[in-house]
Amino acid sequence: MSFATRAWRHKSFAVGAVLTLALILAALVSLVWSPYPPGDIDIPNKLAGPTAAHWLGTDSLGRDIASQLLVGSQNSIVVGLIAVGIGMGFGVALGALASARRGWVEELVMRASDFTFAFPALLSAIMLTAIYGPGLVMSIVAIGIFNIPVFARLTRGAANAVWAREYVLAARAAGKGPWRITVDHVLPNIASVLIVQATISFATAILAEAALSYLGLGTQPPQPSWGRMLNEAQAQMFQAPMLAVYPGVAIVLSVLGLNLLGDGLRDLLDPRLSRSR
Repeated sequence: MSFATRAWRHKSFAVGAVLTLALILAALVSLVWSPYPPGDIDIPNKLAGPTAAHWLGTDSLGRDIASQLLVGSQNSIVVGLIAVGIGMGFGVALGALASARRGWVEELVMRASDFTFAFPALLSAIMLTAIYGPGLVMSIVAIGIFNIPVFARLTRGAANAVWAREYVLAARAAGKGPWRITVDHVLPNIASVLIVQATISFATAILAEAALSYLGLGTQPPQPSWGRMLNEAQAQMFQAPMLAVYPGVAIVLSVLGLNLLGDGLRDLLDPRLSRSR
């Protein structure tokens, strides 16, 4: 049975892939088209319900909700890609270094990872905001830094298991150095684990960006953000509760889709789990 056939028969993967593709499609569509410019204010039509002109209604300033949701998906994609890229790039390199060198190098990398874990993304963002001011860049940096020890620890653990395999021992006996073995044997054999973690970290990054924007530390006006839409909806919770429902549902579906996608990839890329299905 081909990988594609097994993938679409796997319910978690299929649902996760559809939701993730919907998020990506929304971001791509918003690059070239949205019902209205997301920052356009129309006070006479504020807090309007869904109509043919405004599919999901308008907020307290008369801005089109559908347009803000579409354009806001761009931030989620950008933050997820760059933050996970930062974490994966530095984390995989450090984890591979720790596994290849062992000894004091491994101890230093692991203790540095433990120290970084003491500063979660939210706390790091608050610290960076106090120094450089709030903004999307600071959110990306904070989330990216938090992802580094995640990938470092995962890479080190998975790589240590590969280093104990017979084919790696044979490569060492043949005279290959640690870096050549890492590139030729270790990284290809742990790639599936890293891909699964990347999808899960992507979901975490979207959730973290929404939380930071909700607190006013992330994306700044006039750029739309799902987290800031939730913050602005607080004042109209009883008058227009759907203002909070729309961005909340967008965040939930995006995070759920990426988590289901990661869960499905884990099952599909692990030969032992694939054979058991």
